[in-house]
Amino acid sequence: MDVGIVGLGLIGGSMAKSIKERTGHTVYGIDLDQETMLLARMCGAIDGPLDEEGLARCGLILVAIRPQAAVDWVRAHAPQIPKSAILVDLCGVKRTVVEQIAPIAEEQGFAYIGGHPMAGKERGGFTSSSGDLYVGASMILTPDKRTDMKLLETLQTFFLDLGFARLTFSQPEEHDRIIAFTSQLAHIVSSAYVKSPEAQRRRGFSAGSFKDMTRVARLDEDMWTELFLDDADFLTHELGILIGHLEEYRQALETRDARRLHDLLKEGREKKAAAGGN
Repeated sequence: MDVGIVGLGLIGGSMAKSIKERTGHTVYGIDLDQETMLLARMCGAIDGPLDEEGLARCGLILVAIRPQAAVDWVRAHAPQIPKSAILVDLCGVKRTVVEQIAPIAEEQGFAYIGGHPMAGKERGGFTSSSGDLYVGASMILTPDKRTDMKLLETLQTFFLDLGFARLTFSQPEEHDRIIAFTSQLAHIVSSAYVKSPEAQRRRGFSAGSFKDMTRVARLDEDMWTELFLDDADFLTHELGILIGHLEEYRQALETRDARRLHDLLKEGREKKAAAGGN
């Protein structure tokens, strides 16, 4: 199969490398950064550019750029996308993207499904991409009434071949609600946490806890601003819940209420045990 990848940053670059390392598919890629294009071609991550000729060959197109840019690319190139192709966006939010791309796909006659690979690193770009980024990860897909079983079977085979452990099916609204808690909130907490003046004086005093809490503060503020605003309703709800819980801890500490603090910590431990996994 010929696979086109739009955007060769961390996500798209890792897709390209995974495909070339683990399958026999041909990969065509495109990125606005010409150095990235050169690196991708030199290391064998892509077989050629995703130009008009390459796009016409593709049976699968993966769009791995920011949400609005993804919508704009699809809108601009929709007439050139083969009617036999499957297009999957890999954006970190789904409602705003699916709402705009699905009608375009229906009008032009190609298959479309929203996607989100649950894998990443704190550093972006093609140089951070890896052929094993998706090993053991979950691939979220958001099928709708137009999605048939044959399409899902094709995508299941494709993504499992890349090392994904499972496919998770969701609706765009459910995806955005849950991802606000599991991903976006963690990035905001990490960003806020490192703003303490003590963060600059912590040398010799920090270990694994500090590293875990601060890892994702090394984010791309342009991308995450867009993701946060696209999911602002669910994200502000989660922030409100978190702030309420933090206030409980603060009050227990201010009043030196050992029993209350003990109960809060015990409750957190039990919630984590009930949640399981990572």
